[in-house]
Amino acid sequence: MSEDELIGASSMTKHEAMLEGYPGAALLVNDSGEVTATNSKGQSFASLLRAHDIPALTETLNQARADNTISLCSLTMESDQGGVFLEATVSPIGALNGDAGGNTCDEFLILVRDMTMERNLRTALVDSRQRYKDLVEVNSDFAWEIGPDRTFVFVSPRGAIGHTADEIVGSAADRFVVDPDQYDPLPFTTSKPLDNVEMWLSTGEGATACMLTSCVPLEDEQGQWCGARGSCRDVTDDRANEAALARARHREYLLNHIVFAIRDEIDPMNMLSAASKATLDAVMASGARIYRTVDEGEFEVAAEDGVMDGIEPISALLGTLNTRAVTEDAEIGEWQVLYTPTLYRQTINGVFAVWRQKDESPWEDDYRILLSDVANQLGIAIEQVANHQRIVALSRTDSMTGLLNRRAFFEEELPRRVGRLKQEGMTAALFFVDMDNFKLVNDVLGHQTGDAAILELRRLMEENSRPGDVIARLGGDEFALWLDHISEDIALKRAEGLLDACTSLQQFSGSKERPLGISIGMAMYDPNSSESIEELMARADTAMYAVKRAGKGGISMADPADGATGSEDD
Repeated sequence: MSEDELIGASSMTKHEAMLEGYPGAALLVNDSGEVTATNSKGQSFASLLRAHDIPALTETLNQARADNTISLCSLTMESDQGGVFLEATVSPIGALNGDAGGNTCDEFLILVRDMTMERNLRTALVDSRQRYKDLVEVNSDFAWEIGPDRTFVFVSPRGAIGHTADEIVGSAADRFVVDPDQYDPLPFTTSKPLDNVEMWLSTGEGATACMLTSCVPLEDEQGQWCGARGSCRDVTDDRANEAALARARHREYLLNHIVFAIRDEIDPMNMLSAASKATLDAVMASGARIYRTVDEGEFEVAAEDGVMDGIEPISALLGTLNTRAVTEDAEIGEWQVLYTPTLYRQTINGVFAVWRQKDESPWEDDYRILLSDVANQLGIAIEQVANHQRIVALSRTDSMTGLLNRRAFFEEELPRRVGRLKQEGMTAALFFVDMDNFKLVNDVLGHQTGDAAILELRRLMEENSRPGDVIARLGGDEFALWLDHISEDIALKRAEGLLDACTSLQQFSGSKERPLGISIGMAMYDPNSSESIEELMARADTAMYAVKRAGKGGISMADPADGATGSEDD
């Protein structure tokens, strides 16, 4: 019988509520140790029980069976996260029902508690107590007593604050106190009990120490003040640690603020801008800039915020950085600059810099640490920018030729250019270029020659176009060329020049009788026409196929669009 069948069996329904109500793993097993029912949290343990022999649990089951009483055992399991410590309670069902009088029970309830956290906490507590004991034993407490003449009459034999006991005894009570007038009363000469008063003392090394002082006044038989007695505990390190912790928490707060500003942005480039602005505010800088690498040893500005005047020479410092990710400082004109590299996989992929006026306070160490922490996040963000740009480039370009693909050309480039030309009132030309007899090249000479022919056509189109023109590979042997600000006459001359240049494609022909060449269909864009981009493309496509039908290897100009004015601009 399967597990699902066992759980659903009518004989188990009386225990179902009990099993599901238990917060941990709960199982029912028969006298043979086979699992007959389990709650949802006990399914994993049941699988483990079926797959492995667990001697401790088997022994406990045998004991519960023999004594007909509830029995407990501890289990240790190994997991990917380390040891798991469990406590299993085994109870004969008869014992739960009040039948513990010797009747043999053939069914047992197993309740499992995960004791891992409790055990770990207990171990941590023991370690913590031992640590506290060790610290108490080596602390710098010292006991003291002041006499009626307000001088030390007793100090712990080991001395205190860098002085021997002999150096302190006989000295005035306020000799070692820093600014004794600020205390009212001074603990060493107090007339009332004091508890845990912070007092700063001068040490034998010329430094200062913060002592937590507790003391009581001493009185003679007449009730007159005759001295004071107490102890001092050196909490200098504690106060330094507290200050360091407060600074660390402040840095963490600022870092979280900056990180959240980065994560709130979806566009990777906006992440860098958000980081630049947030860091500028966090470290109270006048300006901030993020560079990213574009080529080996070369950087470009990826984001900046604040005052930029006179900061350009910072670029000369970037090549001196190394992967140790150390925050450096420099003076540039009126600015004091902090800058640090950003890393991704132990490679510098950018630089983060902030600056403020020279006459402002120098950069604190906390700001240096914060800048390094932010740079760690920026290294990832900069890599995301690079990946995003690579993905965008791949989505827009043809992998073989590096030209724009069909989607980028028709959905992004043409709408943008047509929109601008409509505002300017300028004409343009769209060429559809299709290779003639290209299939024969692949069939006879192979696809490698076909690829070489496509790359040759790309080269010829680039040589016969202007820098501002756009070339795209639409797929297979189909190409498109867009020429801004051109008249029909000039466009025809451009087409003729391209057609003449493409005679060099004949070297790739699959047959002398059917040489490789091109057919060009042209359509003029008129800004005064209401023609859509799709209609413009259809006219160019129709013109190109007109050349194909006429025998290939020629040029065809599409009829003007409906409503076109025929204006020209060279």
